[in-house]
Amino acid sequence: MRDSNRTAQHITLEEPLLFERSQPGRVGYSLPPMGVPETPVEDLVPDHLRRDRVEGLPELSEFDVVRHFNRLAQWNYCIDRGIYPLGSCTMKYNPRLNEVIARWTAFTEAHPYLPDEFVQGCLAIQWHLECYLSEITGMDAVTLQPAAGAHGELTGLLLIRACLEDRGEKRTRILVPDSAHGTNPASAALGGFEVVHLKSDERGLLSPSTLRAAMSQDVAALMITNPNTLGLFEEDILEIADVLHEGGAFLYMDGANMNAFLGIARPGDMGVDVLHLNLHKTFSTPHGGGGPGSGPVCVREHLAPYLPVPRVAREGDRYRRIWDSPKSIGRVKAFEGHFGVHVRALAYILSLGRDHLRDIAVHAVLNANYLMARLKPYYHLPYDRRVMHEVVFNDRRQNPTGVTTMDIAKRLIDYGLHPPTVYFPLIVPGALMIEPTETESLEELDRFVEAMTQIAREAAEQPEVLRSAPQRGAFRRFDEVEAARHPILRWSPQGFPPAWKRVSRGSEDVPIRDEK
Repeated sequence: MRDSNRTAQHITLEEPLLFERSQPGRVGYSLPPMGVPETPVEDLVPDHLRRDRVEGLPELSEFDVVRHFNRLAQWNYCIDRGIYPLGSCTMKYNPRLNEVIARWTAFTEAHPYLPDEFVQGCLAIQWHLECYLSEITGMDAVTLQPAAGAHGELTGLLLIRACLEDRGEKRTRILVPDSAHGTNPASAALGGFEVVHLKSDERGLLSPSTLRAAMSQDVAALMITNPNTLGLFEEDILEIADVLHEGGAFLYMDGANMNAFLGIARPGDMGVDVLHLNLHKTFSTPHGGGGPGSGPVCVREHLAPYLPVPRVAREGDRYRRIWDSPKSIGRVKAFEGHFGVHVRALAYILSLGRDHLRDIAVHAVLNANYLMARLKPYYHLPYDRRVMHEVVFNDRRQNPTGVTTMDIAKRLIDYGLHPPTVYFPLIVPGALMIEPTETESLEELDRFVEAMTQIAREAAEQPEVLRSAPQRGAFRRFDEVEAARHPILRWSPQGFPPAWKRVSRGSEDVPIRDEK
């Protein structure tokens, strides 16, 4: 095997905190002369709200700040460097063309308060995107307002609640399988519902018999993630929809994993009443780092009257925003959502076209099953069956030598690779959730397989190597439990707290906590 460890070796520049770089008297900005008469701050701010200076803030030149953040950026691992196999996050490469289009001044300088006649192009983009999403999902209407996936979940549940209230029904329970995304229970609780958890069967799927046993007049909806967090398609989705509808409940689908069957199957044809999509996962926006995101909600006709306002309507060759919707739940987001993400998504859909949107799913499923087949001899596969967009292993085979999932993940850093999702889904102890996405090449998948294979051998022959990993990264392993339980939230000009010490790590001085 080629020495994959070399990919993690690079110049590691020392980078202390800005507080440590601070030098008294340094200033990182210069202001031009004011174009209006100056007003003393004493005349603007009351004495009790004014301080002469803020103690402890770092004092730096502009060059100090620029160099600091550039060095930090060099430590980042990003999709432009290599595979980013985080399960359920779809960290894929997104075409730069969409970024260029989203930065056109016609879009970036269009103020959301402009009248409809001045933003016809922007409204046209939203209208066409809604039409395409409706066709792709088999649903009847769409709102683009929600800011991200979890926000879309909450919006969908508010729509369900509004419809139930309109029907004069008080249903209080939301059913959530244990293989659903972790945000589903939180969204249900935030929407004012009681959460009831359902266990998956031996196949890793929701059984219709389990659903029937949980049904009652109190059940408002089932929130199902399909494909679920095990990377498995819910094969009984049609029967599940029938059970819910017979009981007067709704079927909500978490569509964050839509890239697994895009262009092949449609949720609307499965009996889904409402679902959210993640434009920032499936339809092109660099995902991660806190945003931006977009979680449109797609509904069947019976829920359309409750969608947030304003809605965009087309009248001939003109577009306008419609506010008159008596049953609407109202706004869920300022303006009409994250417009820049809408532009990227429409550009992505149009550039791929009807035929090649399907290729997204074909390649995502192929890549995940390739990794499953290559890694199955080395890692335990709790659900040994064909998967969709991601595959979940665990550390059962490595446990006898004391090696855990965390050790495997940390060792991957030494091979210059980003670790996959660990310890999720919770129904798989020691889970390693790997999602290669549709954009990874065979060569990159093989590089990942080689590293994982070598790590499995090390776990059997040299487990101490894994337990001390990472060894070639910029930093050694941190005590994450201690950091979570006792975070340092305030900087002291005197340095690190007494319980911390400085230790050498290559060219780095790294703060770590004493073992005691």
